[in-house]
Amino acid sequence: MFDKILIANRGEIALRVLRAAKELGIATVAVHSTADADAMHVKLADESVCIGPPPARDSYLNIPALLSACEITGADAIHPGYGFLSENARFAEILAEHDIAFIGPKAEHIRIMGDKIEAKKTARALGIPCVPGSEGGVTDDVEAARVAAEIGYPVLVKAAAGGGGRGMKVARTPEDLSEALSSARTEAKAAFGDDAVYLEKYLERPRHIEVQVLGDGRGAAIHLGERDCSLQRRHQKVWEEGLSPALNADQRLEIGNICAEAMRRLGYLGVGTIEFLYENGEFYFIEMNTRIQVEHPVTEMITGIDLVNEQIKIAAGAPLGLTQADVRFSGHAIECRVNAENPTTFRPSPGRIAYYHPPGGLGVRVDSAVYQGYSIPPNYDSLVGKLIVHGRTRTEALLRLRRALDEFIVDGIETTLPLFRRLVRNVDVQNGDYDIHWLERYLADEEIAGGQV
Repeated sequence: MFDKILIANRGEIALRVLRAAKELGIATVAVHSTADADAMHVKLADESVCIGPPPARDSYLNIPALLSACEITGADAIHPGYGFLSENARFAEILAEHDIAFIGPKAEHIRIMGDKIEAKKTARALGIPCVPGSEGGVTDDVEAARVAAEIGYPVLVKAAAGGGGRGMKVARTPEDLSEALSSARTEAKAAFGDDAVYLEKYLERPRHIEVQVLGDGRGAAIHLGERDCSLQRRHQKVWEEGLSPALNADQRLEIGNICAEAMRRLGYLGVGTIEFLYENGEFYFIEMNTRIQVEHPVTEMITGIDLVNEQIKIAAGAPLGLTQADVRFSGHAIECRVNAENPTTFRPSPGRIAYYHPPGGLGVRVDSAVYQGYSIPPNYDSLVGKLIVHGRTRTEALLRLRRALDEFIVDGIETTLPLFRRLVRNVDVQNGDYDIHWLERYLADEEIAGGQV
């Protein structure tokens, strides 16, 4: 086991990793920018090191600074959390060159899955169902037109690198294709430094279903069920739940086993999430995230398995200590991402938290690193925390979420809490009747109705 872990992240995920490490008896090192000197993970870690000024490129993305922090503190492993360097294959290789363990997958798997074209090729070879589309990148408009005609309109033009909805454009007719290609390439180049794009069949009203997997890099792998992340705004997840209200037990077993077998064949190491679009009873692979997910607490609540704990033990060389038979699903869990944003315009709202009261009680979990008097800096993402609830049934979870949301108080800044209080009372949400476009339709209708929806 590791003696000391350096946590190369900030906010709630840094605190989440710190807690898991402490429960394993491992010493922790927090790194921080000058903007995060008063952050909770800095206060609670065994040691802390300032690694630079507020811009992420000068601190949390500064690899030499992270290596220096390891050398100063004697840390023998780095946990990257999510975001920042968590899916940077070169970072994992550099750590290996310096005899520092990377608590994450093998660099080759990060690299493969980080390229959407290679990821799709690999997924198809591993038996994972994929969206119909181009075999690789499309190099010109003529090739794109041929592929689009074969798979049928509408089609989605997607950046080969990156994610988060950037470099994605829909072409509903042949006349739209050239403009969609040009726009997607320009956006991809600006966002990722790579203008390669590929084509996929555009699904009109799919759900976003993701399967949690865990492997030890030695051929053992399991799945831990799925999460439904269909409530999204601009391709960013807002509300996640598990198990999905759209799947039955047979569908869950089938897609879970497909993913677990694929990870066994790949020799995958650590935690990962295989993401799908789901429509009319069919699954279509879109990407794999080779890291811990923001929404991992949903899976932890329904399985009772500490994913970060497992991630650390596997990275330290332990074999997978769970079999598929050990994974049992209990009840239903829902997570809401509470952001420091205006709940109508989604304009960021950094600043000082004047009063903070998180909810509690049976089946309620709040993953957050803020506290009363803490000032949320404007330099990073706007996540205040994650509210996760668990119930014996989905109905019980919804009622518990409604109660917990009404208890949750954050004063001094604007948050998205009012949005969730409306969503939990919405009939479509209560019935689990939504797709990846539902929330944007709802918000558009709400704007028209003056916020009364």
